Amino acid sequence: MKFEDLKDMYSEAQLVDGEHAYKSVSQLLQDAKARHKQDFLRERPDGDNEQSWRAFKGKNFEKLIQHIITESIEALGMRVINGNKLERSGSLPYELSLVKRNLAIDYGEFGLHLPDVDIVVYNPKNMRVIAVISSKVTLRERIAQTGYWKLKLLQDKTTEHIKVYFITPDEDGTLTTTYLPKKGRAIVEIDLDGTYVLTEADIEEQKRI
Repeated sequence: MKFEDLKDMYSEAQLVDGEHAYKSVSQLLQDAKARHKQDFLRERPDGDNEQSWRAFKGKNFEKLIQHIITESIEALGMRVINGNKLERSGSLPYELSLVKRNLAIDYGEFGLHLPDVDIVVYNPKNMRVIAVISSKVTLRERIAQTGYWKLKLLQDKTTEHIKVYFITPDEDGTLTTTYLPKKGRAIVEIDLDGTYVLTEADIEEQKRI
């Protein structure tokens, strides 16, 4: 199974659910897991499908999110890039070089370093970074780290305006309720600018969720 297969599955969901197709991402991942298992066991009958699936899901979930949001963001005159593009060694195109400078965090004598984010949204007219997005299947993989980067961005006049968002299907149910909230829910409520949960499950929504 490849990422193109996930894109095709999402396109099929759009035909049924239209603009609300994003809510079916949790179900889409479950269906993709079954297809991935069939393909994997066909080639490696004695292999560890679960480990292979976790790697596939982790790598391709953020690609799927970027695919889902890009058209709408570009319609606003903004551009979307994968954060890894800015991390690559060697020279960058002039436009991306400016984006990198506008996102970098100053650690003083320890240099400039980019926050660990999956997606960057910027204005191509001035290369001003508008927002960054972390997209993970469960909160425990990244949420505290995402909160840290938001606080670091706030400490500098150059980056304090940048919004930090988290997108997840929340497979662990961390964001379900505000009653006796888990640590992940507390972090997204207090430290981030918004968290979007791609699920049809009942979620107790608040201003930032």
